[in-house]
Amino acid sequence: MTKAEEKELKRQEKLAKEIARCEELKKYEKEYESFGYICGIDEVGRGPLAGPVVAGAVILPKDCDILYINDSKKLSEKKREELYDVIMEKAVAVGIGYATHERIDEINILQATYEAMREAISKLSVKPDILLNDAVTIPLVDIKQVPIIKGDAKSISIGAASIIAKVTRDRLMVEYDKKWPQYNFASNKGYGSAAHIAAIKEYGPCEIHRRSFIKNFV
Repeated sequence: MTKAEEKELKRQEKLAKEIARCEELKKYEKEYESFGYICGIDEVGRGPLAGPVVAGAVILPKDCDILYINDSKKLSEKKREELYDVIMEKAVAVGIGYATHERIDEINILQATYEAMREAISKLSVKPDILLNDAVTIPLVDIKQVPIIKGDAKSISIGAASIIAKVTRDRLMVEYDKKWPQYNFASNKGYGSAAHIAAIKEYGPCEIHRRSFIKNFV
């Protein structure tokens, strides 16, 4: 076998493995397909000290052929960006919801997360018949919900929602970095790195810091 043939065989083996992994990720989608439109929901940004919490809601086509979807934390930034475009193009519907830093301070992070999720659902152009959620049951929603622990790594729909939410929020934090460069939001995305906490202590909080999250440092 030539080097080129060996390389091609390895590529095909890798591809077959990825296709099998993605089929496994459709387990819940297959289980609930009789319901109709299945929507995956996930959020990003519950832990940071600054910026909003962002929720994604994604309805994928039944014959979804997108590969490499996974929990967004397990993917490189480059891969997430690539998948974001593919999901946006191929999804039946995508909804994105936000809860601002003010709202997080006002009603707490969990309630703000639920609000962002409800907004994401409301922005879908197609009404889902069932929701697959990453770990939570969203109050005040009249659609059947299935909470799945670590759902972003177990369901292709939730994984897709986690990618949409993560890329949306990361892009927003890069924009905020231009306005407040001293906090280095482009790299820390608002999370409490040592350098970020030191910057809050030195410069005080900026407009988008969550006051309820930083009271120990200020």
